[in-house]
Amino acid sequence: MFIDGVKVIADPTFSAEEIQYFVAEEKRLWQNKNKQLGQLALELDGEEVILKGTEKSPIRRIRRITGYLSSIDNFNDAKIAECRARVTHGAS
Repeated sequence: MFIDGVKVIADPTFSAEEIQYFVAEEKRLWQNKNKQLGQLALELDGEEVILKGTEKSPIRRIRRITGYLSSIDNFNDAKIAECRARVTHGAS
């Protein structure tokens, strides 16, 4: 389930209100560290609640051009046009 943009994996014994509380509290803690919470796992261990948070990370595409790895942010117009004109071949 997703709550406030965070993927939540929770033990079924937690109520919706408890899950909402833990998500809000963790998001606040992560924002204080200038990080973005991407996933939160809630587990119950006896009387203790175990929270496992994972940072949200953007996925970037990296291209290999002439032996170097680079994102297309660094490409000039000609190299961007070359990338768009490429033909991908399926493996046989």
